[in-house]
Amino acid sequence: MTSTVIYLGALRTEATHLASSQKLTTDAPKDNQGKGEAFSPTDTVATALASCLLTIMGIKARDLNIDLQGTKAEVHKIMGTTPRRITEIKIDIHFSNSFDDKIKTVLERAARTCPVANSLHPDLKQNLSFIWPD
Repeated sequence: MTSTVIYLGALRTEATHLASSQKLTTDAPKDNQGKGEAFSPTDTVATALASCLLTIMGIKARDLNIDLQGTKAEVHKIMGTTPRRITEIKIDIHFSNSFDDKIKTVLERAARTCPVANSLHPDLKQNLSFIWPD
């Protein structure tokens, strides 16, 4: 088992990661009857994609003996209405270090193959932008 999730009432949940005991609270978003005081469940999906691609690039960077520390992903989740679902996730990845074109290509390809990206439905548009320093 990976985690447990408890419904706390008032459209809020608390998830506990069993291996580490770390907790994550979710709230329904303001546009869906919630308070929006924490990540919504759909926010966690979009954020998981960004975390996953950064992790996979981090693995590749470690293998290549390069440093990605400070690289940041800005996540934008777009919701559809019929049915209510995530229709697009836009992620702008800002790198703190620049590399040659070969390394850039390797990192970008690695990001696009992360397990979360491969697990999401093909109809969900994944729009990734890789922004390198000058």
